[in-house]
Amino acid sequence: MTPAPLAARLSIPGGPLFFPVTAYGPDGSVDLDTYRTHVRRGVEAGAAAVFACCGTGEFHALTPEEYEACVRAAVEAAQGRVPVVAGAGYGTALAVRYARLAEGAGADGLLAMPPYLVVAGQEGLLRHYREVAAATGLPVIVYQRDNAVFTPETVVELARTEGVIGLKDGLGDLDLMQRIVSAVRTDFPGEFLYFNGLPTAEQTQLAYRALGVTLYSSAVFCFAPEIALAFYRALEAGDDTTVHRLLDGFYRPFVELRAQGRGYAVALVKAGVRLRGLDVGEVRPPLHEPGEDHVKQLAQVIERGYALLEQDPEETK
Repeated sequence: MTPAPLAARLSIPGGPLFFPVTAYGPDGSVDLDTYRTHVRRGVEAGAAAVFACCGTGEFHALTPEEYEACVRAAVEAAQGRVPVVAGAGYGTALAVRYARLAEGAGADGLLAMPPYLVVAGQEGLLRHYREVAAATGLPVIVYQRDNAVFTPETVVELARTEGVIGLKDGLGDLDLMQRIVSAVRTDFPGEFLYFNGLPTAEQTQLAYRALGVTLYSSAVFCFAPEIALAFYRALEAGDDTTVHRLLDGFYRPFVELRAQGRGYAVALVKAGVRLRGLDVGEVRPPLHEPGEDHVKQLAQVIERGYALLEQDPEETK
């Protein structure tokens, strides 16, 4: 683990949160050398943290052995410069196993993803995440989405759970998020972190900032770190002109392209990394590769995004 506590390091980020893709070689096996290069480049480009083997990193497609190797490789590539958070999921027993593998590999924290498939009640969800948090000494961020949706009261109990430091929201229900933030602020005396975890979170980050949620994941950072960092800095500086220019000219077209295929929140990102010159291989089944036309459109969107970085702000007024 790195010396500074994870919550303290994440509460004052200097850039977007980086969710690297997992690299595969021509034979489909994990390519750790390319993966280290991908992570190292992201850290050097200005990422505030590395979230390894999470959704964008195809956690679902990795064996425990591959997972452990990738987390260890991410820790090696980061070299303590930024924290490394590893995904952990499935049922409670497997989530605990992955959590312990991540701890052994040197991770600084865990992103606890929804349990596999089952739709559980609040009591069961709370027990699940408490058992994951108790399994290691790693701080835990709980990921709300799909079949893991919490009431404000449950989030208060999560905040009171030793080891749980935050909530990442991938649901997008702003009314619920406002009630969660309010309930925790009222009933929990400590600090609790919130993250916007929606796909292409930049598209919704203006709305989340209004709730006080300043941390967000950036899949775009995987293949266009300069664009992601420019957006982040403009948002922090209150530079609405740049924020709107990038939203209108790059992020909205990218999101609309992403909506053209199931699984594109991962597959299109991986295609973007390849377009930018790093061969990270294809996605594993059950995901599938984007069609040739969609890849061409992606190249155009990326080109347009970089062109926007060179544009004089006065031209947009």
